[in-house]
Amino acid sequence: MNKNEKFVITINRELGSGGRTVGRLVAEKLGVPFYDKAVIKALQEKYHLSPEEIEKMKGRKHSWWADVERILKIDKGMRLDYYLPKMSDAPDLLTTDEMFKTETLILQDLAVEQSCVVAGRSGFHVFRLHPNHLSVLIQASMEHRVERVARKQNITPDEARNIIDQVDKMRESYVKKYTGTSRYDTRNYQLVISADEKTEEEMANLILQYIG
Repeated sequence: MNKNEKFVITINRELGSGGRTVGRLVAEKLGVPFYDKAVIKALQEKYHLSPEEIEKMKGRKHSWWADVERILKIDKGMRLDYYLPKMSDAPDLLTTDEMFKTETLILQDLAVEQSCVVAGRSGFHVFRLHPNHLSVLIQASMEHRVERVARKQNITPDEARNIIDQVDKMRESYVKKYTGTSRYDTRNYQLVISADEKTEEEMANLILQYIG
């Protein structure tokens, strides 16, 4: 990846690995926007977006860049550094074909504006044909993940493990359905990082060192 040209870095991660925070840190260090589920959902809700509506907006040469920047400022102000899916989120994790297509179009359109870092959202697949794309996977041992989720959410290790197991299954099902591959297949990534015994800052610096 050439950081001197317009680029996209995608961060896929396991729940409890700290990957979302790593993505935000990388974006901050590179001075580019960070996109995740919260930003995409906010845009969908604001514009009631569908693939057809996106095409209409493009035809009117409408730019949502100002709204994206506003949403990013709100997100940053709320300090959403950690997100733990709850069981009530299950229907939201199981999206429809149209929602996946809408998310894909939104991300690809935003990446046209300028370089960015994307967390999750099957980014490794969405940007697989992008000419300047770095795909990263952040993993961790179950012990690391359980400890982090339990500590962050003040729940028991057993509760944390149950949530991790359920979210893993839902995310894997989602990725297989819409990409035809497994999110654990390392052939989908240029860089795979283990979070064990590393801070989020150290992992972010490893990605920057890889870029050069």
